[in-house]
Amino acid sequence: MKIAIAADHGGFELKESLKQHYKEWNLTDLGTYAADSVDYPDYAAKMAKVILQGEADLGILICGTGVGISIAANRYKGIRAALLYSEEVARLAKQHNNANVLVFGGRTMSVDEVIKRIDTFLQTAYEGGRHQRRLDKLDSME
Repeated sequence: MKIAIAADHGGFELKESLKQHYKEWNLTDLGTYAADSVDYPDYAAKMAKVILQGEADLGILICGTGVGISIAANRYKGIRAALLYSEEVARLAKQHNNANVLVFGGRTMSVDEVIKRIDTFLQTAYEGGRHQRRLDKLDSME
């Protein structure tokens, strides 16, 4: 599985910690590459591009709270960005929504919490069925 990761300045430290923890994954780092102030919509756009063009199967986005960058990412048709604020939400985001971008808050979540949520998501299977019908409706929206 090809995984990309990106963050604004509020998520920079968490991004770097995740890259270190998951170094065997060979994550594609889309930036930012420093803690200097940047605009989160730019990193959501970079992520949407690599997911939608098939250059990555899954994305991880991080901003200060996770809210702004998830709003920005979900502006792109075909992106299903989920703010994973608990392990239960991580499980359901995969089972029911087949999320393709995982979102976290660099200022609101610990590294250990985020790792548990990523691992839970990856260990969960998408259920399809009635959930696919709903995803199809999302994809048909303008």
